[in-house]
Amino acid sequence: MDQEKQITLTSLFEVVSSIERKWANEWNNQNVLGFSKSHILILDYLSQEGPKRPSAIADRLKVTTGGVTVLTSKLINAGFIEKTQHATDRRAFQLIITPDGKDILEKSRQQVSEILNNMFGMLSAEEIQTLREIFAKLLNSESTR
Repeated sequence: MDQEKQITLTSLFEVVSSIERKWANEWNNQNVLGFSKSHILILDYLSQEGPKRPSAIADRLKVTTGGVTVLTSKLINAGFIEKTQHATDRRAFQLIITPDGKDILEKSRQQVSEILNNMFGMLSAEEIQTLREIFAKLLNSESTR
């Protein structure tokens, strides 16, 4: 890699790190619900896709099944998701969002919308789409190594 590209990539790394910190700070400052982004992503996934096994959630969030257990325990204890028996495999269970979970998800969507607007509201729809495509490409290249 040539030196100019290396310098530019280092600068990009610094910018992305700063954006990540800003995003975390925005989340922490506005997070009145007490749940992490991962908790909200689980609720959203179950709301959109229906009951899922922990392994499917782990795949979606790119975490271990042990990580899913830790995350879902808080949601189960709060009454936002429930364990149910798998429809075809009586030995397995699935997780399903509850009505209270749907309510808290709706509140969190409003919170997330405010954060996203604060962070990305100055960008055009085209710029946001370009960013999304670039970040998706980076994530996909990681899995092809």
